[in-house]
This record gives sequence, structure tokens and C-alpha cells, in this order.
Amino acid sequence: MGKQAHISRSLTLNCDLGESYGAWQLGCDADVMPLIDSANIACGYHAGDPSVIRRTLLLAKKYQVEIGAHVSYPDLLGFGRRSMAIRGNALIDLLHYQMAALDGMAQTEGTNIHYVKPHGALYNDMMNDRELLADVMRAVATWHRAVDLVVLATPKDKKVVELGVFYGLSLRFEAFADRAYSSAGHLIPRGNAGAVLEGERAVKQALSIAQGELRSIRGKKLSLQPDTLCVHGDTPAAVTIIRGIRRALSNLPTAQP
Repeated sequence: MGKQAHISRSLTLNCDLGESYGAWQLGCDADVMPLIDSANIACGYHAGDPSVIRRTLLLAKKYQVEIGAHVSYPDLLGFGRRSMAIRGNALIDLLHYQMAALDGMAQTEGTNIHYVKPHGALYNDMMNDRELLADVMRAVATWHRAVDLVVLATPKDKKVVELGVFYGLSLRFEAFADRAYSSAGHLIPRGNAGAVLEGERAVKQALSIAQGELRSIRGKKLSLQPDTLCVHGDTPAAVTIIRGIRRALSNLPTAQP
């Protein structure tokens, strides 16, 4: 494995897209895509299907939006939000399978994936389990070409950075505009009161993150250094929130994308 991890420091805006499935339509991808920098496209394991993937890829290409593989536990029924006991080579194979599906279709359309972002329970589990995070990192590090890995920015990133260095990965640290934080810097579980922020609250949190003033749900100031800011795209309000965030960030003295 390599011995260097590159960590970018320019704040970008990303969104989870391509989450419709068959007759079920979710989100407003066509409206969101022109407003973001990076699209985390579902690979069929928590959401998405081949036709949805192709449509989403074409939208991303049209608006020159960077593409990432939004990989998940195999959990269509639970939208990838249920933990599963999948580890080691079995997990690596599952992640490679999803990455290959998205990247193969992307190359057919004249583009390719640039990063991997785990979804839902897999994302949360890996941030709480060093061995599982190592499995995810091994999957990304052994892909046939270099792609980045998105991880949650927390006040204690040192160990994640060290593991990324060991596997020679480029890491992108992520913060969330529309999710409340615990005092430890982790996301409050969706089932808890106040876990999901909507409308102006999400815009205000995005500003707080950009200005280094993010606070937990209990008011504790959190020291984060994110590279990218996520807004979930599975609600009609996402378009309004993202537009609001774009306007708010553009008015900062040192405006970010």
C-alpha cells in the first residue's frame, strides 16, 4: 500500500441522487443537478435501477457534475438504512460490484466515477467500527484505478487520516447541512427527534459549517474541517435548500463554491 493520503480543503456541494426505482420516483434530480458539484449516484443496492442510473449519469454529464458511487449494504427494502453483518472479502466484493456497475455505465456514456461514498447504515457503521472502515478502505484502494473515499468529518479525524495514509487513499471529509450532530460530532440517528433539518435551518447550518461555527444538538461547538457539504436529495425541499445554501455561501466574505 502507499504511504500518503491527500486531503483536499475546498468546500464543495454534493447530493445523493439516482434513488428512484422502477415505478417509484424519488427526489428532483433534474432540478438539483445544475446546482451541485458532485452527484452521489445510487448503484442499485439501496436504490436506483439501470435505467435510473443511465438517466442520472446523462444529467451529470450535461451539467459537468462530478460522479461518485453511492454504495450500500444490499438492502432495497430498507433503503440501505439497516445494518448488516457483512465484512471482509464479502463486503469488498459487494462494493466492487456496485462500483463496477456504475463505472461501466458511466464509461459507456463517456465519463467515469471519481469517488466512492458509502450510504446509510454502511456509512454510519464504518465511522463507528475501525475494522469495517478498513474493509471499505481496502475495497477502494484495490479498485483498478485511483478514486477518493468520502468519510464523515468529525472532531477526531486523526485515526481516519492514519488509516487512509496506510491504504494510500485520497480522503474527502464530509459535513451535512440537513442533519443534526451529537456532541461527539456524529450524526443523530434519523429516528430521533430533531435529527433531520429542513428549510432555513439547513441553510443556517451550512453557513455555520462554512464559518467553523457548527454546534451539536446540545449546543456544543464542533471543530470540523470538511471538504464537501452534503444535502440529501430525496425530498422536494432539497431544491429550495440547495439554492438557499448557494446564495448564502456566495455572500460570505471568502465565498466558497
